[in-house]
Amino acid sequence: MSLFKKLFSKEKKETLDKGLEKSQTTFFTKLSKAVAGKSKVDDDVLDNLEEVLVSSDVGVDTTLKIITRIEARVAKDKYLGVDELNKLLREEIAGLLSETNPEISGSNETDFTIPKDKKPYVIMVVGVNGVGKTTTIGKLAAQFKKQGLKVILGAADTFRAAAIDQLQVWADRVDVPIVKQKMGSDPASVAFDTVQSAVNQSADVVIIDTAGRLHNKVNLMNELTKIKRVMQKVADDTPHEVLLVLDGSTGQNAFEQAKQFTKATEVTSLAVTKLDGTAKGGVVIGISDQFQIPVKYIGVGEGIDDLQVFNKIEFVDSFFK
Repeated sequence: MSLFKKLFSKEKKETLDKGLEKSQTTFFTKLSKAVAGKSKVDDDVLDNLEEVLVSSDVGVDTTLKIITRIEARVAKDKYLGVDELNKLLREEIAGLLSETNPEISGSNETDFTIPKDKKPYVIMVVGVNGVGKTTTIGKLAAQFKKQGLKVILGAADTFRAAAIDQLQVWADRVDVPIVKQKMGSDPASVAFDTVQSAVNQSADVVIIDTAGRLHNKVNLMNELTKIKRVMQKVADDTPHEVLLVLDGSTGQNAFEQAKQFTKATEVTSLAVTKLDGTAKGGVVIGISDQFQIPVKYIGVGEGIDDLQVFNKIEFVDSFFK
């Protein structure tokens, strides 16, 4: 057993392995074909590897960065053979992820934790409809509550009645309070009431849902800016975190969503959902690298416990299993 595996419980590691199984299998099937009949890493192998990475949704720019790093290693270690390519790829991708995702501090590197000096800790969640935004909020609430934290949800996606109803279902399921108004209400007003309620009740965490439409980026930007400004009337530095939820199964479309939302507001962390059942797990590597925003959570299954704190070492370990 590797040293890395001590970081995760056996159950979490098995869930992660299973969640990335399709991505891992597809990637290595392509990689095996790319190096078939080759004894050393030459230009042909590198060209084929480039194609494998791009087709695995790592993204063109990140792929070129990885290829450049491997070229440098190959030039330095002349004896390098294709048998060592797996290890080399693993090291370089782990290195790349380390640049965006800093070391996790604390006694338990897999816990859902928040800074102790910010109370309530306010998370504003953004993302288009259908990416698993509401589900991610519900699962986050459950995990924070499991840590003994008091959580309040805010239904500030007032554009769709279904969004409010879905969040209510999760609030009931997790047994946490929710602040909501009727459909069509001012989202900023809901956010204000939620943070005010959290302050009054000495809550630890506030998670605020927002509308997930991108048809007009100017309106989206104005709405998110207003929500932030109004929340700051209650607590100066809110929101403490802007979490963008992306659907990993959409591959390159997730890149486009990340691009639009990072233009509309300052995104500070990412959650990549629906990685189970898809071969597009490489998108986590590309998005993390291209946007230089840490991936904080990944979704690798339907269950509440299948939302995991992203650990770059464990992810690479499962991807290159």
